[in-house]
Amino acid sequence: MTYQFTIIVPVYNEEENLERVESELLKYLKIATVSTSILFVNDGSSDNSQALIEAICERNDAFEYILFKENRGLSAAIKAGFDHVDSELVGYIDSDLQTAPEDFNILLEHINSYELVTGVRSNRKDSFVKNMSSKIANGIRRAFTHDGMDDTGCPLKVIRTDYAKRIPMFRGLHRFLPAMIMLQHGRVTQITVQHFPRMAGTAKFGVWNRLLGPLMDCFAYLWMKKKYINYEVAKSSKQKL
Repeated sequence: MTYQFTIIVPVYNEEENLERVESELLKYLKIATVSTSILFVNDGSSDNSQALIEAICERNDAFEYILFKENRGLSAAIKAGFDHVDSELVGYIDSDLQTAPEDFNILLEHINSYELVTGVRSNRKDSFVKNMSSKIANGIRRAFTHDGMDDTGCPLKVIRTDYAKRIPMFRGLHRFLPAMIMLQHGRVTQITVQHFPRMAGTAKFGVWNRLLGPLMDCFAYLWMKKKYINYEVAKSSKQKL
């Protein structure tokens, strides 16, 4: 079957969440506004996540997976997903399900007018420290990128796949997806989505990941922006078969 939309689900030691992930994504597939498949990207989990993922994919035709040999980080997992999919649209959601798969339909309503539609988490159900560090990090990032985005850390996005595949990902660049789409002269917008407390498992990001790490990544982004190659072919002698 050919799918229009692929949802990437990065996984790192989320065995406590995966059965709920399966249940919620199956519910979403029944109400999805476009034909949708699911791609788990197991980022070298050391728990029982892979066995659960394989069982989920075995019993659900619309689910498949990629397994890394070792842990490489969230940006690598997202990049691998972008490289793997062949659907017209691609998105991703965290396996902690602090955002709702059903909200993909809200983002998809706007994708015809944009190259990337990203969620903005409303009434966030996180700790004070996590919320404040995220606000500060977003402020620093906006000062560097001028992307106008309020919440690039929101793990709910829909992107045109041809644009996603041209993003030169590096570690930490998942925070800069809107800015990297804008470097391609793509249009971006943000839409309010739901947010929920983590129900199981443990968070993979601390203050360093949310604050000091992103500050360092901003300098990497500036280097990338200076060196980024962007072009459009006006005419070609090559004909399609």
